Amino acid sequence: MRSYLKHYIGGQWVKSEGGTVHQVIDPATESATTEITLGSQADVDKAVAAAKAAFETFSRTSVEERLALIDRVIAEYKARMDDMAQAISAEMGAPLSLAKTAQVGSGIGHLMSAARALKEFQFEEAIGNSLVVHEPIGVVAMITPWNWPLNQIVSKVAPALAAGCTMILKPSEEAPSCAAIFAEVMDAAGVPAGVFNLVNGDGPGVGTALSKHKGVDMVSFTGSTRAGIAVAKNAADTVKRVHQELGGKSPSLMLEGADVAAAVKGTLFSVLLNSGQSCIAPARLLVPAALEKEAAAAAAEVMKATTCGNPAEEGRHIGPVVNKTQWEKIQGLIRKGMEEGATLETGGPGRPDGIDTGYFVKPTLFSGVRNDMTIAREEIFGPVVTIIPYDSEEDAVRIANDTDYGLSAVVFGSPEAVKRVAPRLRAGMVYINGGQPNPDLPFGGYKQSGNGREHGKYGLAEFMEVKAMVGALA
Repeated sequence: MRSYLKHYIGGQWVKSEGGTVHQVIDPATESATTEITLGSQADVDKAVAAAKAAFETFSRTSVEERLALIDRVIAEYKARMDDMAQAISAEMGAPLSLAKTAQVGSGIGHLMSAARALKEFQFEEAIGNSLVVHEPIGVVAMITPWNWPLNQIVSKVAPALAAGCTMILKPSEEAPSCAAIFAEVMDAAGVPAGVFNLVNGDGPGVGTALSKHKGVDMVSFTGSTRAGIAVAKNAADTVKRVHQELGGKSPSLMLEGADVAAAVKGTLFSVLLNSGQSCIAPARLLVPAALEKEAAAAAAEVMKATTCGNPAEEGRHIGPVVNKTQWEKIQGLIRKGMEEGATLETGGPGRPDGIDTGYFVKPTLFSGVRNDMTIAREEIFGPVVTIIPYDSEEDAVRIANDTDYGLSAVVFGSPEAVKRVAPRLRAGMVYINGGQPNPDLPFGGYKQSGNGREHGKYGLAEFMEVKAMVGALA
């Protein structure tokens, strides 16, 4: 069993003051795989004090010094990639092949993107006889999720480091080991004491303490919309900046004239990747009503060919969902879809055939879905796809936008059709004919999918304050 009972505070691994031991369950075996200590208010206070002290000097480092530091972090990160992949696979169920590539590999991309953004960022702008400058915002609390644990950790740490901020990370208690290894990476890279701190804990405990703390200047949170609302309320009394990437219920629009097979495969691949546990998963597939049967048949073939298996093994199978709570939620939503009259094309409730242990979900496909059904409204966060027919392009846009969320959307079609439709979609990211994530592009959503942006120059700017120095050039 992995054991990370200490927190990383002020450049040292220290015992918790009043914390409680927590066991992390392997979702494939349902047995304990890691133990950590859920931190206390005293641990948070100590970490914030260390970050505040370090900010006095780190905020004044040069761009060149911070670039050199990021380069050292990248080198140390590469040396620990296998360790981090194995931890992610064991704790949240990503198959090892996915953990080694997309899960861990994304961190390298975000570190390199932050370095590029830092090199090009304009920290000063002359306006008349005055100067506008960008300065690091201060001490940042980072609260990250379990579904893409390193991706979200580095999406926050890299730009904050580049900006000259100091930070306290609270990773998810469901997948904490990769964060502890990352802390070892930061230590080995020579990140100054107090610049990066790690306090393990849960949301009601450490998450709330960080959000409320008067010594924290900014909270950067990734997780559910429900939890994000709680973070914002906790942060309100101290009027700190709140930066959030929250839930999604992304549409994938197959427009008239689109390649049906390509649209189906592209959509389903994006959902099935990581067992559906991605906030941008385009789980609502919108198709012309006349093509619904063709699209459903093609989608059912893909879903039936998708196998579930041991995440500790290499392969193209999908793993379990993260825990029993998530599994039961998904089972309830699948049953709700059946009760509300959607057509179950394949999959359904229960574990896949031949699997008796672990939180595995059958790849499930519904057709004949209306956008007012529960499975079309709620974020399922599992390998479940809903096919929603539409009557016209205008109807497709209306259905796509008829959601509380607005994180991303996908559009398949001719250049002319895409050009008409993409600007009308209320989403922070629109993937054209599939598209691929790019760590230099802004990542974030509209409506209840959050506020602010991550990655590239936009992510770097989120961790800065803007100051007007009036008459500085007179």
